[in-house]
Amino acid sequence: MNSSSTEPAQKRIDGSSVRIGALVPLSPPGWVEAGRHLLAGLELGVGEVNEAGGIVGRPLELVVRDTAADPRRAVAAVDELAGLGVAALAGEYHSVVARAAAARADALGLPFLCSSAVLDALTGQPTEWVARLAPAQSHGWRVYAEFLLGAGHSRVAVATQESAYWAAGTRVLRDRLTPRGGTVIELDTHELAPAALCDELADRRATALLLLVGHPEPAVSIVKAVRGDRRLAEVVIGAPAGQPEFAAWRSSLGADGAAIPFLRYLPERPSPLGTRVGTALHERLAEAPSFVAFEGYDTIAVLADVLRAHGTDRARTAEAWARVDVEGTRGRIRFSRTPGIDVRQWAWPPVQVVDRDPADPDRFRILHTG
Repeated sequence: MNSSSTEPAQKRIDGSSVRIGALVPLSPPGWVEAGRHLLAGLELGVGEVNEAGGIVGRPLELVVRDTAADPRRAVAAVDELAGLGVAALAGEYHSVVARAAAARADALGLPFLCSSAVLDALTGQPTEWVARLAPAQSHGWRVYAEFLLGAGHSRVAVATQESAYWAAGTRVLRDRLTPRGGTVIELDTHELAPAALCDELADRRATALLLLVGHPEPAVSIVKAVRGDRRLAEVVIGAPAGQPEFAAWRSSLGADGAAIPFLRYLPERPSPLGTRVGTALHERLAEAPSFVAFEGYDTIAVLADVLRAHGTDRARTAEAWARVDVEGTRGRIRFSRTPGIDVRQWAWPPVQVVDRDPADPDRFRILHTG
């Protein structure tokens, strides 16, 4: 596993460091671009904490472990980081990986602030050790379902791969659409090549196709096939998991990647803090920051506030989740107990449905908020 530490603080700080373990997908088959943005936000946050004097005079240090989207690797990293004496865990983008890490952190009594993963059931049982910034999948995907219904889509096909995350998303869509007269048609991409999937879409008269699959493949091949099929000229392609957010989507698909609605977790208008952090993230990444980068920054803002106020004792950190009240880049962050969610949850970050503008694919259009 690779590891790194944050850059030295610009102001003098004495004492041993306060260490935060960071779980981030930085190599395939993980979504490396998402991991890079998440890490940029975490590192920016740590740098600013240290410039402001650290944690009561002690430097904050980020100890990074690459999960590579592998739950077993994540569990091993949690064990290693716990042994290294980290005060808390942070990060992770992939929901299935975060679930494994959260369950292990809960078993070890190690506080874990999950930055980006959205699967509702992170630990399988109520816990005080885990809190989460990202909205639960059931919340965000319900917003997406409302967008589909509002746009007149009642016959919705989902191109799926086997995964607890995709299966949970399909259930949310079906539970929301079916009572309103909608139909969800499942198309298994293990059984259907892109051309055969196009035939199914045409035969079953779907008006929308949602990509519940990995990127770049098979997502890119499916988009190209649908865009190139004249029978499907009116079919809207959607990607609720957010694949079009990142630059790799734009470079892989060009104009074909525009007008594909997806979920992101940003406010319609950034606050002064959000604007300042966005500028700093843009400089660090050399590209526009995704919402995932802001999630990383907000993670450190919360942890630094807790550690300053309550020290580095792990039990005290977990007890403090309920008292968090921190200005984040996307709103005021407070954690609560939310029905159906087994961890302390920020309810809720802002949720948008956006797409890339066909006239300018580098520009995002807000289509719906919730």
